Amino acid sequence: MSRAAGEKRGRTLQGVAAAAGSGTQGAVRRLRKWLRRPLTSLHLVLGVFGLLTLFGLVMVLSASSVEALSDGGSSYSVFTKQVMFCGVGLVLFYAGLRIPPRVLRAMAPLLLLVGVVALVAVLIPGIGAERGGSRSWFAFGSLSLQPSEAVKVALTLWGAHVLVARRAVMHRWKHALSPVVPVTLLICTLLVLQPDLGMTISVGIVMIAMLYFGGAPMKLLAALAGGGLLGAVTLGLTAGYRASRISAFLSPDTADPLGPAYQATQALYSLADGGLFGVGLGQGRAKWDYLPNAHNDFIFAIIGEELGLVGAFAVLGLFATLAYTGMRISARSADPWLRIVVATSTTWLVAQASINIGYVVGLLPVTGLQLPLISSGGTSLVVTMFVFGLLTNAARHEPEAVAVLRKHGQGRVARILRLPMPQPYRAASSATHPAPSPRSVAR
Repeated sequence: MSRAAGEKRGRTLQGVAAAAGSGTQGAVRRLRKWLRRPLTSLHLVLGVFGLLTLFGLVMVLSASSVEALSDGGSSYSVFTKQVMFCGVGLVLFYAGLRIPPRVLRAMAPLLLLVGVVALVAVLIPGIGAERGGSRSWFAFGSLSLQPSEAVKVALTLWGAHVLVARRAVMHRWKHALSPVVPVTLLICTLLVLQPDLGMTISVGIVMIAMLYFGGAPMKLLAALAGGGLLGAVTLGLTAGYRASRISAFLSPDTADPLGPAYQATQALYSLADGGLFGVGLGQGRAKWDYLPNAHNDFIFAIIGEELGLVGAFAVLGLFATLAYTGMRISARSADPWLRIVVATSTTWLVAQASINIGYVVGLLPVTGLQLPLISSGGTSLVVTMFVFGLLTNAARHEPEAVAVLRKHGQGRVARILRLPMPQPYRAASSATHPAPSPRSVAR
């Protein structure tokens, strides 16, 4: 190659590299500009909600078809029930989107009281129904409801209300502990009596998240987290089936693959079969009576088998986007009650997804927590959709979003849904709403 040709080729390569770098920088600038828009949080949370809901319905149909056919004679029985609950969830999503935050905050104590009464009632034989060794359900024919799912939301709404009123004294342990911690311990006690260790852990996560975002001292949070971990291990070792699961997790090489380790082992086989792109939607083999609860607790294994590593990472990406969006909404909210509610709700949704995915891939012992919006389960789906309604409502109440909507008006969809115009937040007084704590999520 001549020297002139070499110089020409070098200049060409430099031009291509410069163009690629300019294109990347331009894409980053456009992304940053979009993220600065007032309604970006609203669009993000609606996008995540829609994608997770549709993806969950598709995967429930795929994962449940074989078991539904063998049990009830129709491949669509589980899917049909999930669609019915999705319809109810959309109604509650609309309710969470439409109810003004001040009204929802005023309803919080009553909602929590109803939730605690329901947890007591479900323990009474003849009222509560026992399924899977746990008396956690109200049964109405072929339908069942799990009140503990709704209690998490009620505890979040009420706890945020209490913590906001005490922000000025949250550095004192006595005020930080009472009454949120005693009420949470009461709820956990009722859940242990069912028994439902997975839900107990989920409620504990709600409490720790509330206290953290409410400004409680870190030493207190560390003590509560340590005590909760010790309590979870103790409860896990006191029941035979839970102890066997923990033993199988700690010693997978010596555990019986046809005994306590069977479900976790089959999940790993499913993930391994999926490879990079999966065996194809609906073509998985694990759901043919190899993997128990394939459409419920272990649906992530079916995702990995049928859609491969690409599908699994898509789910992880959606929940990562949810984590970013929730914390973004919380940080941009002017209402301190909304800040705690949004941050806490986002934390327990993402934490529950992390625990579910963690035990499916073998990083955690099996706890029975569902994958939000994706696993089959009516009560979990309905409650989670209501929480997304709250997140969307909070996104509409960001100060910049309120200013834009009030200046330019709402879109066509909002007008069709008759959504009320979001009102700017106004603190009642400095005594009622003192300055935020140094660890405020609005930072």
